[in-house]
Amino acid sequence: MSARRPEHIAPPEIFYDHDEANKYTQNTRIIAIQETMTYRALDLLGFSEKDGPQLILDLGCGSGLSSQCLEDSGHRWVGVDISDAMISVAMERRRVDELENLEIIKNDMGDGLPFKPGSFDGAISISALQWLCNADKRDHNPSKRLHNLFSTLYTCLTREGRAVFQFYPENPKQMELINQQALRAGFTGGIVVDNPDSTKTKKFFLVLSCGGTSFRMPKPINDAEEDEQIRNEKRRKMKNSKKNGFKSRDWILKKKERQRRKGEETRPDSRYTGRKRSGRF
Repeated sequence: MSARRPEHIAPPEIFYDHDEANKYTQNTRIIAIQETMTYRALDLLGFSEKDGPQLILDLGCGSGLSSQCLEDSGHRWVGVDISDAMISVAMERRRVDELENLEIIKNDMGDGLPFKPGSFDGAISISALQWLCNADKRDHNPSKRLHNLFSTLYTCLTREGRAVFQFYPENPKQMELINQQALRAGFTGGIVVDNPDSTKTKKFFLVLSCGGTSFRMPKPINDAEEDEQIRNEKRRKMKNSKKNGFKSRDWILKKKERQRRKGEETRPDSRYTGRKRSGRF
C-alpha cells in the first residue's frame, strides 16, 4: 500500500505542527533534497552573476531550508508560509544560524499575496504548490485559489520577473489545472520535467515569466543521459589505452585492491605502479 500524500492527511497549517516541523528540518535526507531542488530552481530562474543580488520571494518557505540557499547564493529574500510551527522553527534557525535577511510573513497563498506591484525580481516555491489543489474547507475552490496566487504574484513581480515552482502533481489533470491558471493570470511559460524516465529522480518545475515574447523556456536535465555520456567517455578512454597496450595507474590500483580483498597475493604499490616502461627494457 502506497503512503498517503501529506495534503490528503490534513491542511498544511495542521499537518506541519511543532513535531513535524522539527522533524522536517532535522532530516538530513530532506535537507539534501531541498537544497538540490532550490539550486535547480535558481538555475531555472536564470539570474547571472552580472545581474547581482536579487530580491526573491520564497513561497511556502517553511522552516527556511530553501531560503538558506537563496542567502548563500547572495540574494535577499522574503518568505511566505501558513504554518505557525514552521515559522517558529525558521525564527529559531535565524537565531542559531545567524541568517541575515530572514523575513517571513504568515499568509495563505490561496488567498493571494499582500505585496505592492513590482516588489520582487523573482520567486521560487519548493514542494508547496500542490497543497492548493486540495480543498481543505467547504469554500476552497482549487481553480480560484490557484488564480488568486498567480494573479497577485504576477502583479508583485517586476516586468521581467520570473517564478519557478517545484511541485508534486498527483496526476496529469492537476498539472493541466496549475499550468492553465498560471497562463490565465498573464504569465508565459510552462512545465519543465527533469529526469522524465526516472521514478525516483523525476522532478516537475513550473517555470513562469512576466517578460512575454522575450522569454525562452529552459531545457530539462536528464541525469541518465549525463551518466551515459560519462560511461561512454570511460569506454573510449579504455579502448584507447588498450590500443596503446597500456593500462592506467587508476585501473591497475583498483584491480590490485580487488585482488587483496579476495585474499590473493598482490605486489605492494609503489611510485612505479602503472608507470610505462622505457623501450630499452
